[in-house]
Amino acid sequence: MTDILESMGAMGDGHERLWTPHRLVYIQNLQQPQDDECPFCLAPEKSDEDGLIVYRGKTSFVLLNLFPYNTGHMLVCPYRHVDTYDKATEEEIAEIGLLTQQAMRTLNKVFGNHGANIGMNQGQVAGAGIAAHLHQHIVPRWRNDANFFPIIAQTKAMPRLLGEVRETIASNWVLQA
Repeated sequence: MTDILESMGAMGDGHERLWTPHRLVYIQNLQQPQDDECPFCLAPEKSDEDGLIVYRGKTSFVLLNLFPYNTGHMLVCPYRHVDTYDKATEEEIAEIGLLTQQAMRTLNKVFGNHGANIGMNQGQVAGAGIAAHLHQHIVPRWRNDANFFPIIAQTKAMPRLLGEVRETIASNWVLQA
């Protein structure tokens, strides 16, 4: 059995592998916009609906991910075009944290998610889709929310349209616990 697994690319380190060859295009093509085309700089210049913005703070804002992993996948970004967390100001860091808490509360209120993945990918080598502009992901998760679509058909089932999700989140934004 070990020979068969090894011939299929299995490693003897006890870790499972999820092979996603369709993501290779992001690695090979390094799809990064020019700074003057940064979607996180352009979004606040648009209407909330067109920019998918759900909340605007003083130094940072929250918007929906245009290519969500799950319904309600949000990003918290500073308005300022800065690429890594260590370059953010104390005020930006504090508001990113506050908006992350508020986003989590809002997601739980409107979607009843069971948990969340929160994180930042810093730089292209770490997998940042937009490496030049700091952003934190908040991905709501539900028990058993994974299915075969992404693996077999490179398709993610999204039960609600982005505009509907944006309106639901924006109109139910939770400022305090």
